[in-house]
Amino acid sequence: MKDGIHPNYREVCFVDLSNGFKFVTRSTVATKETVKMDDGRELPLVKLETTSETHPFYTGTQKSVDSLGGRVEKFRNKFASLGINKKSAA
Repeated sequence: MKDGIHPNYREVCFVDLSNGFKFVTRSTVATKETVKMDDGRELPLVKLETTSETHPFYTGTQKSVDSLGGRVEKFRNKFASLGINKKSAA
């Protein structure tokens, strides 16, 4: 391999701010903060708003969004009292 073209990977601790879940992986991300791990290591710290521990897609708590037809019907019902029909709008 060529010298000087590969990034310098190091172990970094990522923390989910919503539940405190921590995981360590290798990354090149620049950080200003560090955290002391349970095993005594001091690692760079990256704070995240959501991770696979809290994201609805991964946790299975994702809500089903109404189908397009349901949204259109809600819109029509909401604005039906204005009396706009297709002929006057065109």
